[in-house]
Amino acid sequence: MMKKFNRPKSYQMHRIGATVAFALFMAGCASTPSVPAPTEQMAVSRAAVNNASSAGGNEFAPLEFKSAMEKMDAAERAMGEKNYARAKLLAEEALVDAKLAEAAARSAKARKAAEALQEDNRVLRKEIDRKTK
Repeated sequence: MMKKFNRPKSYQMHRIGATVAFALFMAGCASTPSVPAPTEQMAVSRAAVNNASSAGGNEFAPLEFKSAMEKMDAAERAMGEKNYARAKLLAEEALVDAKLAEAAARSAKARKAAEALQEDNRVLRKEIDRKTK
């Protein structure tokens, strides 16, 4: 027949405490995965800001373009500080603002060209009406 050992409750409590302490120690030692530098996102966002500038974003969509520029600058500062999560977020926001500025600038240019054509048509009609009378 096997003998059963009755261990005191304090022994069991020490074992539980040691297990919990070990688990906490291991959790504390586990390194958090580092966020990679968002170099690709930064390049895409820079290109979008440059495209917005080329499209006339500064002239035709100044608020959107300024927002894109400020966010891109902040993203570059965050990259310098190695705060990659913030840099990525700001670069993504700069991309969206830059695309909005580019679209607004192209739209404003198209509207301006359409207005110029309408004015040319009005002048031609007026000239035709004058010659037929």
